[in-house]
Amino acid sequence: MATQTWLWTSLTVALTFILTVVNGNSEGDALFTLRKSLSDPDNVLQSWDPTLVNPCTWFHITCNQDNRVTRLDLGNSNLSGHLVPELGKLEHLQYLELYKNNIQGTIPSELGSLKRLISLDLYNNNISGTIPTSLGRLKSLVFLRLNDNQLTGPIPRELSNVSSLKVV
Repeated sequence: MATQTWLWTSLTVALTFILTVVNGNSEGDALFTLRKSLSDPDNVLQSWDPTLVNPCTWFHITCNQDNRVTRLDLGNSNLSGHLVPELGKLEHLQYLELYKNNIQGTIPSELGSLKRLISLDLYNNNISGTIPTSLGRLKSLVFLRLNDNQLTGPIPRELSNVSSLKVV
């Protein structure tokens, strides 16, 4: 009986470690994809090392107690480039702060997968295109700041279904 308990405990610990490494790597991969799409003349992203087990030690990244990325703070960092669909893989992300940069391109519809997102701050960039209707799936969203970009088209009707939204 003691051998079975020890074996079960060892297996549980090993699986927990493996899942932590896999989750950390997938989040790190998503963030490093963003890193590769950005120009960073001030080297604010130099700590973003894709060989680490997870990105929780990187500057401008905050994680929860389970080493899951909850916050990305890169506002006013002199970055240029574009957003990547892989950001939608950061399933525990609550704050995406990329305001006051020179980010171009469109807002990926995959951001609508960020079910825990509270704040999406992309204001003061050069983002173009339309606001994705998928953002209407962000039921925890409180702050949506997209002003001072090159966005076109109407505000999606789907956003009216986000009852938590306080600032648009």
